[in-house]
Amino acid sequence: MRKFILLAALAAIAMPSTALAAQPHRGDRHRDRVEVRHDRHEVRRDRREVRRDRNRHQVREARRDHRELRRDRHELRRDRRDVRHDRRHYRRHYAYVSPYRGWRYRPVSIGFRLRPAFYGPRYYIGDYGYYGLRAPGRWQRWIRYGNDLLLVNIRTGRVLRVIHYRYW
Repeated sequence: MRKFILLAALAAIAMPSTALAAQPHRGDRHRDRVEVRHDRHEVRRDRREVRRDRNRHQVREARRDHRELRRDRHELRRDRRDVRHDRRHYRRHYAYVSPYRGWRYRPVSIGFRLRPAFYGPRYYIGDYGYYGLRAPGRWQRWIRYGNDLLLVNIRTGRVLRVIHYRYW
């Protein structure tokens, strides 16, 4: 009996440390964000160079810069995908439970009127930067609606922006 109790105590002590090791370190997430920002700046710089070369009628330079632009865009997409993948495993999200019995998900579009029951703390996205969203304006909130994120004017209930499949 002692062996089982000792084994259970060891397992309880070991589990939290393995769970912490599986989560990405904050420094890694920061480094990834900086890398994405750097790639975004490179894409902008390459776009300017392509435009400049086209205006100067320098065809070879424009082609070379356009190839660099494509390569940098591809790298930016890959880095964004990696950041999203890392973020999916960082936090635990729960199944979506609607505020109404018998409710079924229906895709919404801009202008759709959302009921106030969806504004509750269960559906409100407070950490919008985690999902790569801009800060909501006055009287606006990011709301989870199924796996979609909606920017809603909470005074009128109107949907201002829809981002499909962003809630992970």
